[in-house]
Amino acid sequence: MLVLISVLVGVAALFGWVSVRLLRLPTTIGTMLLTAASSLALVMLVPVAPGPHQWALDILSRINFENLILHGMLALLLFAGAFLLDLDALRSQKLVVALLSVVTTVLSALAISALTYGSAQLFHLPVTTTECLLFGALLSPTDPIAVLEMLRRVHAPRHLEAQLAGESLFNDGVGAVLFISLLAAARGATLSPGHVALQVLITGGGGILLGALLALPARFLMRSVVSPPIEILLTLGLALGGYAIAEKLGVSAPLEAVAAALALRLLIESAPDQQIAHHELTHFWTNLDEIQNAVLFVLLGCGFLIVEFHRQGVILGLSEIVIVNLVRIASVAAVLLLLRLVRRPCASSLSVLSWGGLRGGLSIALALSVPPQFSGGWIVTATYVFVVFSILVQGSTMGLFLRRMKPVHTSV
Repeated sequence: MLVLISVLVGVAALFGWVSVRLLRLPTTIGTMLLTAASSLALVMLVPVAPGPHQWALDILSRINFENLILHGMLALLLFAGAFLLDLDALRSQKLVVALLSVVTTVLSALAISALTYGSAQLFHLPVTTTECLLFGALLSPTDPIAVLEMLRRVHAPRHLEAQLAGESLFNDGVGAVLFISLLAAARGATLSPGHVALQVLITGGGGILLGALLALPARFLMRSVVSPPIEILLTLGLALGGYAIAEKLGVSAPLEAVAAALALRLLIESAPDQQIAHHELTHFWTNLDEIQNAVLFVLLGCGFLIVEFHRQGVILGLSEIVIVNLVRIASVAAVLLLLRLVRRPCASSLSVLSWGGLRGGLSIALALSVPPQFSGGWIVTATYVFVVFSILVQGSTMGLFLRRMKPVHTSV
C-alpha cells in the first residue's frame, strides 16, 4: 500500500510540476495528459521492454477504482467543493440549480439511453435495452469533481459558477438513485416511475437531512475551542464520518456530504475570526481539494493501461461525444425555457451551461460497478472514451466559451 501511495503521489507531483513549469497547462489537464502519454508509451514498449508495463499493471491491480472513488475520495472532494462554494451566489440561483439537478438529469438519462440504442443499431452493434438504460443513467449526472476544478480554473461569472457547481453537487443523488433502481430492475425487480421517484425522495432527502443534522454538533465543537488544527480535524471528521454513516443508513452519501458542508458553512459564516479559523479552514480545504484532484486525474490517465478498448466500446464512446452534448444542450434549453415562462428574466448562458457539463471519474466508477452480466463488454470502454474527451477537450476549452459568451435571459 505504501508503494502504491508513493507512486501515485510522486507521479502527481512530478507531472504537476511539468504541467505548470514547462507546459503551462492547468495541473489537472497536464497531469492527465502526461499520465495518458506515459501509459501509451509503456504499451508501445511491450514488444521491446515488457518489464515497465508489467510493473505498472501490478501497481494498478491493487486499486479498486470503484471503492477508491465512490467510497473514499468522493467524500472529501464533495465536502470541499460544497464548503468552498459562494453561498450568496448559490442562494440567488437556487431555482435554476434545483431544476438543472432534477429535470436535466432525468431527461438526459432517458435521451442518452434511447439515442445510444439507436446509434448501436445504426452501426450494427449488439447491445441490449438494459445496457443502454444503465449507460444513460451513469452518464446523465455531471461530475462535481471535474466541474468544480474547471470552474475554479477559468474564473466563471458568479451566477454561472453557482448554477454549474450547484447542479453538479446535487444531481449525483438523482443520478445515483436512477442508476441503482435500473440495476435492480435489470436483476428482476419490478419498479414503477412512482417507486423510483419515492426512492429519490427518501434517499436524497434523507442524505440532505442527515448532513444538516451532523453539522450542528460539529459547529458547536468548533466554536468551543480556539485551535485551527482541531477545527480542521472536526471538519475532516464530519466529511468522512458523515459519508460513512450515510452509506450505512442507506441514504445518499454524496448529498449528505454536500448538505453537511453547506450547513456547516451557513452555521459558522457569521462567527468572528476569534471563534472560527475561517482562513485556515479555507486554505486547508482548497489545498486538499487540489491535491486530491491531481491524484485522481493521474488515475484517470492510467486508464489507458487497464481499460480494454473493444471496437464496439470505442465506436459507441465516440458517438457519445455527439449524443451526450446534443442531449445536454436540449435538456438545459428546456430548463431555461421553463424558467423564462414562469419567472422574471435573469442573465444565464445556454452555451456555457451546456459545454460546462463535464463527466469525469464518477462516471467511470459507476461504469466499473456494473456487473459483468449487464456490461456487454462496452460500457466501461465507451464511458472512458467520452470522459477523456470531456475532461481534455471540454474542460480545456471552457475559457474560450466564457470569452465569447453571449448571455441570454431566463429566470432564477
